[in-house]
Amino acid sequence: MVTRERPTLEAVARRAGVSRATVSRVVNGSTSVAASIREAVNRAVDELGYVPNQAARSLVTQRTESIALILPETANRVFSDDLFFPAIIRGAGVELEAADKQLVLMMAGSARSHDRVERYAVAGHVDGVMFASMHGADPLPGTLVRLGIPVICSGRPIGAADVPYVDVDHFGGVAAAVRHLVAQGRKRIATIAGPQDMVAGIDRLAGYRATLEEAGLPQRTAFGDFTRESGLAAMRSLLEADPTLDAVFAASDMMAHGALVALRQAGRRVPGDVAVIGFDDFEISRYSDPPLTTVRQPIADMGRTMARQLLGLINGDPALPDAVVLPTELIVRDSA
Repeated sequence: MVTRERPTLEAVARRAGVSRATVSRVVNGSTSVAASIREAVNRAVDELGYVPNQAARSLVTQRTESIALILPETANRVFSDDLFFPAIIRGAGVELEAADKQLVLMMAGSARSHDRVERYAVAGHVDGVMFASMHGADPLPGTLVRLGIPVICSGRPIGAADVPYVDVDHFGGVAAAVRHLVAQGRKRIATIAGPQDMVAGIDRLAGYRATLEEAGLPQRTAFGDFTRESGLAAMRSLLEADPTLDAVFAASDMMAHGALVALRQAGRRVPGDVAVIGFDDFEISRYSDPPLTTVRQPIADMGRTMARQLLGLINGDPALPDAVVLPTELIVRDSA
């Protein structure tokens, strides 16, 4: 079998009529080469089918052209029916693809995998790191920043004030949801709160508590982990503790779907007996029974914004803000 030799820089230089050094500058993105020469080199690259050697290119540019998205979760959780992860991966991936960067997805749901991820990033295999779905005061983002690695987080990092982040207005979104229930005349409004080691869970519970306190209404709280199963269990617990509940705010759409199942099993009509509001606005919420009123958070936009901010950090953009907070929106459907 005859194999075709891979075109070299020298072959491109001969075809374009320039030096090897000039070809190297063009393929590595230098803007110091005249436009006519860049055009000749790029034409030669296309004609010969030349593909830059990434290892050699990295030696020149000191870039790997790869970006890590680290999810401090197990693979089972990431690839479950929780739709948050696909949305944020898709958003970040679209932005990085447009910038001709490679997305490296890494799970860090255990101490062992956490250490592996740290070694990988510190070894220089990626140009920057994005974190999403963080739990507790994880020291890794701050450690990487202090080592000079560009980092950005999805959600305000707990205990890491020096790490830039992209978040959504959790508090304001929940306040709008609870005020909507109060305006309907609901008097016994419970919440299924999210994990309290995550900023999303903390801020959404704070929004619920502050808004009910403002309205002078009693509070009733159960906790879940953003999954459908935890929402079902929490709703059953709330009904057992207070059968007179007439509304519930669930801190995620998946928990709200679990609550709908529990209410149906208990013979409660939604929204006649109990109004239900979620948080996310996953597409499936339009097709629940009844369609779910929810707080829309722009998850894919969060992924895109994270990627865009990180690319700016890598390129040394001095105008980048330390924090970007995206707006939320109450989407009213039939459940409340």
